[in-house]
Amino acid sequence: MWALILRKSHPSEPPPLTLQAPWAWAPWKKTAIKIVAVAGLLFILMVGLAVAGDPAGGSTGTAADVIAKTAGSPTATEVAAELGHVKTSLNMFFLIFGGALVFFMQAGFAMVETGFCRSKNAVHVIMTNFMIFAIGTIVYWAVGYAFQFGGAGSFSTLGATQPMGALATVTQGWGLIGHQGFFLAGKSYDVAIIAMFFFQLVFMDTAATIPTGGMAERWKFSAFVVYGVFISAILYPIYGSWVWGGGWLAALGRNLGIGHGAIDFAGSGVVHAVGGFAALAGAMVLGPRIGKFGKDGKPRAILAHNIPLAILGVIILVFGWVGFNGVSTLAATDLRFAVVIVNTFIAASAGSLASMFLSWKLWGKPDPSMSANGMLAGLVAITAPCAFVTPIGAFVIGAVAGVLVVGSIVFVERYLKVDDPVGAVSVHGVNGIWGVISLGLFADGSYGAGWNGVEGTVRGLFYGGGGGQLAAQVIDAAVVFIWAFGLAYIFFRVQKRVQGIRVTKDEEMIGLDIPEMGVPAYPASPHL
Repeated sequence: MWALILRKSHPSEPPPLTLQAPWAWAPWKKTAIKIVAVAGLLFILMVGLAVAGDPAGGSTGTAADVIAKTAGSPTATEVAAELGHVKTSLNMFFLIFGGALVFFMQAGFAMVETGFCRSKNAVHVIMTNFMIFAIGTIVYWAVGYAFQFGGAGSFSTLGATQPMGALATVTQGWGLIGHQGFFLAGKSYDVAIIAMFFFQLVFMDTAATIPTGGMAERWKFSAFVVYGVFISAILYPIYGSWVWGGGWLAALGRNLGIGHGAIDFAGSGVVHAVGGFAALAGAMVLGPRIGKFGKDGKPRAILAHNIPLAILGVIILVFGWVGFNGVSTLAATDLRFAVVIVNTFIAASAGSLASMFLSWKLWGKPDPSMSANGMLAGLVAITAPCAFVTPIGAFVIGAVAGVLVVGSIVFVERYLKVDDPVGAVSVHGVNGIWGVISLGLFADGSYGAGWNGVEGTVRGLFYGGGGGQLAAQVIDAAVVFIWAFGLAYIFFRVQKRVQGIRVTKDEEMIGLDIPEMGVPAYPASPHL
């Protein structure tokens, strides 16, 4: 009944609501919506421009930002103090950022060495690359930095307030070893000294890493740990003090009139030759890998397990070398860093091309491993002279390095009978020496005024400098070989007798990942 009454009072219901899709709208509706949207967007943009802050930066940073007794009205002295602080801050950030780039080279070394070795040893190889940094950091912090830079004086580009003035000498002007800065304590608890520590720490780490490739695939890990203490406490920092820490090699110019004394801008000798000749000594004492040499004494190829990984590592190393060489000006305000970086890239490319074409000529194929090592050889060689030579000089130095590395790898294997799985001796040792000597030939006299306390710029033999600078460089090259190879050889011989440095034959045949590390790199095929 009620349903009937309701039906009568509402005889008809409204039609259902229907929605049209936008593409079904009438054209005039679409046009109107577009006009409204564009107008709204223009309004937002105009309002944004009208109320913008300082998008060009022209008004940011004024006298009000200078620390002054009277805010907004600094005196000339207050402005000068602020300018000095800004300059020092810029240089210090430059140094820290460069150190970070150099630290990233650790990943490059790990990839190169792991890629060039066999898969059954991959974890062991990368573990030595990884742990050398941890060992070296603690030891270098405790004693190595003090030995190397304890007598280096003030780090002027970093605004140092505390000089590193403790240098043990044989006689006046002939420094042997620093002795200030242990544990970065006392007067060494200073921002400039600590910033320099960080930058030099990663250089030490580079030198310490090099033998992990030359001694790979048969080195006992416990012996490696002891070696890490030795190189970061003694082998690297003491020689480094002679060249970079105010020592006797740097003073050859002041004391004996031999050029500007030994010069090694970023470490062809201090870093690379030390690491390369330590690798040579270690590989000789350790002996070759099982199967490397036949009964006739001829070397056999032991194939790398991952060449692409190794080449990727080289690319990372090139990137890191921007900090290694470029930031060794120790100041962003020294614009020579632009020349340094370009010279570095030119030498690296020339070295790689020289190695590639030479291996192509000798063996009929453009050998990827030789091409990679050629690039590294060019980088190592240009590291000492990079700030003192022209781009043309850098090209020649790099090209020679590319040829040297191929010849040296063949010589080390065939004639010295030394097994160097990654070519560390040839890349870092031989071309470290070449880099040191090349500075005495190609320095063009455009840079280095007053270097090592000697008047005038640095000029090599080919640019009218006579034989003085070349003589200083040759002395340096001889000393680094005798020191690094000789002391490392004695160390490894003693360690072999006392501790033992080589794994057992069974462990080597299985691969070191499982016996030494307890885990394989590739679980599906742990013994390849």
